[in-house]
Amino acid sequence: MAQVEIFAGRRVLVCDPEGPPLAGDRHAGDLVGEALGAGAEVVAIPTARVTPAFFDLRTGLAGAVLQKFVNYRLVPVIVGDIGAELARSSALRDFVRESNRGQTVWFVAGLDELRARLG
Repeated sequence: MAQVEIFAGRRVLVCDPEGPPLAGDRHAGDLVGEALGAGAEVVAIPTARVTPAFFDLRTGLAGAVLQKFVNYRLVPVIVGDIGAELARSSALRDFVRESNRGQTVWFVAGLDELRARLG
């Protein structure tokens, strides 16, 4: 079950780590619907909900999933330690670095980092 929290005046849908995996377009659509229904602007998705294929950029899963959020003007934020995934892929490191420079998709270590980024 996700809950809405206010971080720096912005509504953030904080997803439960125990929820269904973010394994494709349909799952992204479900989260988008939940976020829109809750009036959230940002969706905090724990790494526990992200499948390994998401971090393999060759699968296209990350692009498809993240684009779904961006299409609805939501900011998806992957929350948690992805150090092992970054160590395996220079393409992923580049993607995360570029994403974090922008305002549409972020990767953060924890909710405190997200709060600081929004503040």
